[in-house]
Amino acid sequence: MKLVSAIIKPFKLDDVREAIAGIGIEGMTVTEVKGFGRQKGHTELYRGAEYQVDFLPKVKLEIATKAENLEHLLEVITNAAHTGKIGDGKIFVTDLEQVIRIRTGETDTEAL
Repeated sequence: MKLVSAIIKPFKLDDVREAIAGIGIEGMTVTEVKGFGRQKGHTELYRGAEYQVDFLPKVKLEIATKAENLEHLLEVITNAAHTGKIGDGKIFVTDLEQVIRIRTGETDTEAL
């Protein structure tokens, strides 16, 4: 089992959600986050004063999946979140040792 964590632009969330649902992935966790990478933030004007915005709003998706579904899932997320501009995001993949569905007590792939 794998845990996929994807940091994407907020306006791409619906596109990614629809693409993931299209391949049969039934669940994900979404968190609003802030951060920066190569974008380095930007400056904004507010009431005549210019100020630096160091952390940009992003969305973090967390999806648990079977190892055999991983490559297809990564391709779908990459295609759906892609704009071709700096700040499109990153995907991180980690091993998932155990999953337990609290309601039923099912474990591992049955709990996904």
